[in-house]
Amino acid sequence: MLESNAVEVSVPLLAAVADPIRWQLIAQLSDREERCVCQLTTEPQIPANLLSYHLKVLREAGLVVGNRRGRWIDYRLTPDALDRLHAALPVPGTRTCGCAVDPAPELLGVTQ
Repeated sequence: MLESNAVEVSVPLLAAVADPIRWQLIAQLSDREERCVCQLTTEPQIPANLLSYHLKVLREAGLVVGNRRGRWIDYRLTPDALDRLHAALPVPGTRTCGCAVDPAPELLGVTQ
């Protein structure tokens, strides 16, 4: 059973990136470069107000920050965003019930 604190932290974080639009935004910002909101694109294209909503969800999750520059906002990932997302994922073989087993080598693409 997972620690309740880990679940409380992980689930909202993963829920924030579970949306395909937000996942695309994270992917575009994953090079850690700052991008103007006008440079962020999605497939399918969405209106500016919906893009703002998705960026707000990512901001509230602590994954992106925005810096206002006149009427534009430049967005970037927070320095620990990718590490936090990685840490939120379950780690194979850490179950405490003893039922975790190593996957068969052929499932991992390993030939014997």
